[in-house]
Amino acid sequence: MSETATPIAPSPAARRPDGSPRSYEVRTLGCQMNVHDSERMSGSLRAAGYVEADGLEPDVVVINTCAVRENADNRLYGNLGQLAAIKREHEGMQIAVGGCLAQKDRGTILEKAPWVDVVFGTHNMGALPSLLERARHNDEAQLEILESLDVFPSTLPTKRDSTYSGWVSISVGCNNTCTFCIVPSLRGKEKDRRPGDVLGEMRALVDDGAIEVTLLGQNVNSYGVEFGDRQAFSKLLRAAGQIEGLERVRFTSPHPAAFTQDVIDAMAETPNVMPQLHMPLQSGSDRILKAMRRSYRSTKFLGILDKVREQMPHAAITTDIIVGFPGETEEDFAETMRVVEASRFASAFTFQYSIRPGTPAAAMPDQVPKAVVQERYERLMALQDRISREENEKLVGSVQRILVSAGEGKKDGETHRMSGRAEDNRLVHFSVPTDAERPRPGDVVTAEITTAASFHLVADARSPHLDVRRTTAGDAWDRSLAESCAVPTPGGAQSRVSLGLPTRRRA
Repeated sequence: MSETATPIAPSPAARRPDGSPRSYEVRTLGCQMNVHDSERMSGSLRAAGYVEADGLEPDVVVINTCAVRENADNRLYGNLGQLAAIKREHEGMQIAVGGCLAQKDRGTILEKAPWVDVVFGTHNMGALPSLLERARHNDEAQLEILESLDVFPSTLPTKRDSTYSGWVSISVGCNNTCTFCIVPSLRGKEKDRRPGDVLGEMRALVDDGAIEVTLLGQNVNSYGVEFGDRQAFSKLLRAAGQIEGLERVRFTSPHPAAFTQDVIDAMAETPNVMPQLHMPLQSGSDRILKAMRRSYRSTKFLGILDKVREQMPHAAITTDIIVGFPGETEEDFAETMRVVEASRFASAFTFQYSIRPGTPAAAMPDQVPKAVVQERYERLMALQDRISREENEKLVGSVQRILVSAGEGKKDGETHRMSGRAEDNRLVHFSVPTDAERPRPGDVVTAEITTAASFHLVADARSPHLDVRRTTAGDAWDRSLAESCAVPTPGGAQSRVSLGLPTRRRA
C-alpha cells in the first residue's frame, strides 16, 4: 500500500452558527495502538477545523474503543450513559464511537445507545469529519464500517499528545490466530509500511523536537513479512540508530515465536535502542500455551530472556499474563508462577480471562469459575509485586538518566518532586533542590536512586545541585506552552499537527 498524505478538507460541521469553531474531545480506551489512533482522530478533526475542548464541555465527543477485554464494553456504555444526559442539555452536541469495539459490534452500539451520531471502525478513521458532517446534515446517525483499510493510518493528520516522545506505527493488523484474541478479525491481516516511510516519520518527529520514539505493531518483530524480509525489523532498529537527535528508541509488542537473534544483536549494538523489552508470556503452562495457539513454549520463552540479558545485563523486561484461561488447572497456574519467578520481570500486566464473543476460546469447555480466577490473580499479583520490588531495590545507589515527563507523577505536587522515565523505562520520581534549575518535560536529568518501591524508583537529591541537560525536546515543550497561550515563539514554531505523511528532511 503506497503512502501519500491523506488530505482532510475543512468541514462546515466544524463551525457553530456564529462562525466560531466547534470543540472536540477524544477519549481513549485500550492499548498503545489505540492511543496513537486517537492522535490521528484528533489530527483529522483539527485539520477539518475543530479545536480541542481543553477541559470545557465539548461539542463533539469521540470514544476510541477497545475490544480485548470485557470491561471495555462496560466502560464504553458507561461513558455513553453519562453523555446521554449531557447531550440533552447541549444543543448540537455529537457523539462518535470508533475503534475495535465499533468494528466488532457495529449496529449494536446504535441499538443500545441511539443517541450516538457516528459509528466508524478501525479501517476508516480518516472518515470521521465527513461522517460528523453527514450526521449533522441528514439529522440521523451514520454507521460506516469498512472491512479493509481505505488509507494507511499513518498518512492521516496526527495531533501528537507529547512534544518529547512519539508513537510510530510500522505495521497494522496481525497474522496470528491466538484463540483468546479478537484483534486479527478487527484490524485485518498484517500490513507493513516501507522502511523509508517509517524512518521518514521518525525524522519528522525529531525535527519537531521529539527525542524518543516508540515503534508500534500488533506483532512488531514480524515486520517485513509482507515484503519478504525476515530481518527487516532488526535492520529498521539499526537504521533508527543513525537518526541524528533521536536519543531513545523503544518498541512494542513483539511475539516470542518470531523473536530472533538478529533483533537481540541490533538492540545490544544500537546505542539509542533502550535496554527495555516487553515480551508477552500469557501463560507459563505449555498445555495452556498450546490451547491459546501461542507457537512457543516456556523453555523457549525463558531462553529468549537469557539471551537478552546475556547481551544487555541491565535490561528491564516486562510482560502480559492471562489468568484463568479455559481449562487452566492449578498445575497449569503453578507453571505460570514458576516461569514468572524465573523471569524476574520488572513489571507485569496481568489480566483475568474474560469471554470475548467471536473468539475460539469463548466456546471452549471448562471455563474457570470467577472466584478461582480471582484467587489465582491475587496470588500472581503478590508474587510479581515482590519481584518488582526486589528488582527495583537492586538499582538503589545507581545513577540513572531520566527523561522528564508530564503528568506521570500523580503526587508530584504533594511531594515536591518531578517524574520521568529511566532508559529502561522504569518510572522515577526525583526531587528538585530549591536553588537548582528546574527541568522541563523533555529535558534529561541524571540522578542517583535513593529508594525503591514495586512500581517506581525515587531519587531524592543529596546536594543542592541537580544535573539537568536541556534538550530540543524541552525547547519544544516551551514552544507548545507559548502556543497554547497565544504567545509568539522565536523562529515561528510549527504546530504539532502533522498534516498527513511527513516529508523527508532536505540535506
